[in-house]
Amino acid sequence: MKKVLLILLGLFLALFGALAQELDIDEYLFGHVGDAYGWHITTVNDRHITIHLPVIVRSKTTGWHVFSSKHIEEGEEHEGFVLDSDGKLKERQADGTLVRPLDLSITKNVLALMLNSLLLLLIVLLTARWYRRHDAVREVPRGFTGLMEMLIMMVENDIVKECVGENYRRYSPYLLTAFFFIFINNLMGIVPFFPGGANVTGNIAITMVLALFTFFAVNIFGNKHYWKDILWPDVPTWLKVPLPLMPLIEIIGMFTKPFSLMVRLFANILAGHFMILGVIAVIFLTAKMGVGLNAGLSVISVLFGIFMDILELLVAFIQAYVFTMLSSVFIGLSQQKQ
Repeated sequence: MKKVLLILLGLFLALFGALAQELDIDEYLFGHVGDAYGWHITTVNDRHITIHLPVIVRSKTTGWHVFSSKHIEEGEEHEGFVLDSDGKLKERQADGTLVRPLDLSITKNVLALMLNSLLLLLIVLLTARWYRRHDAVREVPRGFTGLMEMLIMMVENDIVKECVGENYRRYSPYLLTAFFFIFINNLMGIVPFFPGGANVTGNIAITMVLALFTFFAVNIFGNKHYWKDILWPDVPTWLKVPLPLMPLIEIIGMFTKPFSLMVRLFANILAGHFMILGVIAVIFLTAKMGVGLNAGLSVISVLFGIFMDILELLVAFIQAYVFTMLSSVFIGLSQQKQ
């Protein structure tokens, strides 16, 4: 059975590779998961329906420039600015060279981040509204509020309280916010239509900021025992002086922990998007290979795509859970008492 699966997988990869010559796979994959100055919604009769977002840049020579992203589409130059081959906005100098200006544009990921944050705020306010109008001791929340209470209690009791310890209430607001922020952005990234589909948590800049918040929470509020274990751990003296081998390892560990948080979330979400896009691409790659083959592979692609979407729903929850759990563990280690 394993040999049959390997043979089928090899045939699929060979077919995918051969057909990829007609479709620019790099542009297809990275165009969907990458950031952009405009948000492409769909195409109707060869007409692209796109939300043109504001481009806000500052040139070292001409100052601030604000204009619509429609002026720089398809490589057009506007006010001395042009999209480079890497998708970044560059300013053309007098000698023809291109340099990066200070770019504060509202890109696709930025807009998605704003919309998803507003959605999270709305969810929290709607949940709080129920508790303001009802006696939670005598009434049991149902429906959406009941679901939110279940998730909040799960994160609070099973993750934060267990991992952080007696000071868990101090860190619950951040850890709960991190969980729901990641979870909602993961879910919205799976939605194939506006305002979903943006690769927010698959952007390493977003995961880096989240990891930095955990890094600051750990190292700013860590107690004296935490810093003692880093700077003067309980190991044989020759491992600490004259060469501070163990303190050096512990200090490196301070940075590898948030780095692992950043990369884990980024890589898993990005890989999930790539897998779904690769499966859907089979439909278009086989369009010129005959109706029978295209129909058969399209059915398989759709079924496998549905399976991948369901799997991504699980991954969206697991990645939010894992990030929150590891952050809680790191914070808990900085609060231990000897």
